[in-house]
Amino acid sequence: MSKIELPKEAREALARALSKYLKDELDVEVEGFDAVFLLDFLIETLGPHFYNQGLADAHAVVAKKIEDLGEAIWQLEKPAKLSR
Repeated sequence: MSKIELPKEAREALARALSKYLKDELDVEVEGFDAVFLLDFLIETLGPHFYNQGLADAHAVVAKKIEDLGEAIWQLEKPAKLSR
């Protein structure tokens, strides 16, 4: 699997949100490069789990749509009469 990469703006916004959360909830100050490094660690360790779950969820949606499409196609079937 390739590395999970986020756009620079998203990484910076997430690092700020992480810093704010740590300060507000745990009274821990982690800012700047430390917040980015912590975010990179979380992305590397937790990210694949969320990514894989997203893939599984998408697969389930597509599989259901394919099943529904198959049923719709079979509903188009016409009765066939055999000649006697």
